[in-house]
Amino acid sequence: MASSEPNTARSPPLLDFSVFYSEDLAAKKKLVDQVRDCCLHNGFFQIINHPVPVELQQKVMQWNKRFFDLPLEVKKSVGKDLNTWNRGYELLRSQILEEGTLPELKEGFYIGEEIPKTHPYHVNKKLNSGPNAWPSEELLAEVEDFKTTCMSYYHAVVSLAKDILKVLALTLDLDESYFGRFSDGAVATMRLLHYPPTEKGDGEEKLRRGIGAHTDFGAVTVLMQDEVDGLQVWDKDVQQWFDVMPVPGAFVVNLGNLMMRWSNDRYISNLHRVINRSGKERYSIPVFFSGNPDYVIDCLPNCKAEDEQAKYPPITVEEAVGGSYRESYGRAEKWKESQKKQGIEKAVGATAGNPVAVA
Repeated sequence: MASSEPNTARSPPLLDFSVFYSEDLAAKKKLVDQVRDCCLHNGFFQIINHPVPVELQQKVMQWNKRFFDLPLEVKKSVGKDLNTWNRGYELLRSQILEEGTLPELKEGFYIGEEIPKTHPYHVNKKLNSGPNAWPSEELLAEVEDFKTTCMSYYHAVVSLAKDILKVLALTLDLDESYFGRFSDGAVATMRLLHYPPTEKGDGEEKLRRGIGAHTDFGAVTVLMQDEVDGLQVWDKDVQQWFDVMPVPGAFVVNLGNLMMRWSNDRYISNLHRVINRSGKERYSIPVFFSGNPDYVIDCLPNCKAEDEQAKYPPITVEEAVGGSYRESYGRAEKWKESQKKQGIEKAVGATAGNPVAVA
């Protein structure tokens, strides 16, 4: 029987990423071998000694917390429902990634590359591309520092993600530059996230998630956690959830569905979730690297025999990632509609003389 209780015994390993930039070929080969093992096992690993400055990590996390401490009216002034390209503030309970659970107990703020409405990606509605949504200076006096910090961090992590893809190419016995065309003109999305503590004693606690069990949609995700735990990774070998405990300065890296499809299921895009049982506020910042939206994902060399059929037909990044995104938000909208319908039915029952319990 599968256990739902997490532990840390098989938490993703910490890897020293600095050797990727060194001249020590033996150490670099060891890193590549370690990453390959992680990709074959559950698609998760953690990296330390990377190029993103600790000071920048700390500053953007401070802004993460400051943003969500703003009054709701200020956050809603940059709500992502005010545009059609998914930039800005996302209310609590806006998404359901795990079917059968309640809308997720998280609020977010979406950021991406700052591009004008005249850019071809925006004109052609490529993967939620467009200008970012920032609070006005009247509502947030230090908004320029908020913008500068977020964009500096975004570009630093996107650059790191491209280096991680170089390592992944080497794990597949490909040239280090193999994913270059995929990375050119890439779309990546950053989310500032805030998870209130999971509500307890309401009869529905087992169905509450900060983020429900899911796999990521893109190629790779690079995540920074604060000091509060809650992230859990599923281990298929032992049928158990394992905690990914926060490590100061480290990034959690995981493969997404694109990489799993691209490698013909050789590599794993693994289930993970967040349940904040700590009693504290949890904050994190993932950067989802999707790639060039027009790039066609087809089976990688060395991932199938010459006479073997690929498991998946070719598909563009736009088609693959966009479809998954719409599905997850559609679940939350269906749930809200069902709740509204139930409320109407209860109200009709009450007016017909049937007693209705009021919570």
